[in-house]
Amino acid sequence: MGQGITITGEVTQSARLDKALAEASEFSRERIKALIAEGHVEIEGKIATSPSAKVHEGASFRIAVPPAAEPEAQPQDIPLDVVYEDEHLIVVNKPAGMVVHPAAGNPDGTLVNALLHHCHGRLSGIGGVARPGIVHRIDKDTSGLLVVAKSDKAHEGLARQFKDHSIHRRYLAVCAGHPSLPEGTIEGRIGRSDSNRKKMTLLEKNSSRGKHAITHFKTLKKLDSSALIECRLETGRTHQVRVHCASIGHALLGDPTYGRTPAKLRPVLKHLEFARQALHAQSLGFEHPVSGQWIEFSSEPPADMRELIDELGR
Repeated sequence: MGQGITITGEVTQSARLDKALAEASEFSRERIKALIAEGHVEIEGKIATSPSAKVHEGASFRIAVPPAAEPEAQPQDIPLDVVYEDEHLIVVNKPAGMVVHPAAGNPDGTLVNALLHHCHGRLSGIGGVARPGIVHRIDKDTSGLLVVAKSDKAHEGLARQFKDHSIHRRYLAVCAGHPSLPEGTIEGRIGRSDSNRKKMTLLEKNSSRGKHAITHFKTLKKLDSSALIECRLETGRTHQVRVHCASIGHALLGDPTYGRTPAKLRPVLKHLEFARQALHAQSLGFEHPVSGQWIEFSSEPPADMRELIDELGR
């Protein structure tokens, strides 16, 4: 499942320890909290004991990630649409409806379960026992391309590219209405909603919470009371495309969380039995973390989304 690694660096902002280290590393805050609890984190040469402790910008840190234990997730023989694979990484075309990794409410049937079977357990251990190989995620009801690390070296290299925003990611989406500009940029900090912790929201410009997010959009085709748009991500925040599009008044069709489908179009979605956000991760490009070669992949939208686009385009 991979070897233990050590990550060192300097904190890039003054904040809570777990938040600051999440910003400075490829780990989530929950993963950082677990590593602190296990005694694997040092700040300025001293073992960290509290994730809520304040840390100042420029403070040196050391994270000793232990070798991953046997995965909690079990291999399952679930079909995978493999776009590319070598000894270091695998690119898959995830169907809508599949959760990326096991969590509360989704203990199995996930992409991780399928990957453990397909790769015979050979996935990077950096993500921890619940998320072996997982470098980034796309939502359960979003379809499209995802890269997964099979070796720790690949995981480190891919995580670094996601952190410095050099990964190329383009999404296709169908939004409500017609954006007033043919193309533009949506920018703003995205963080947890105070009223609903399962929902993300666009925060005030001067907020210290959340993470800065940038989405470039372009209208590809005007449809009936809707539009087919392309979204290019500079950053990769949770629900970024969905939140940003909703923030400019053009929520994605079928999105149950961030917008209401226009009344005129509800019969169309009902007739087509389209019950998810109209979002597809169409293209993914990055520098191979081992060979250094630039590689890029693309994927056509699945049948349900193509049918929706055709119906609205008539």
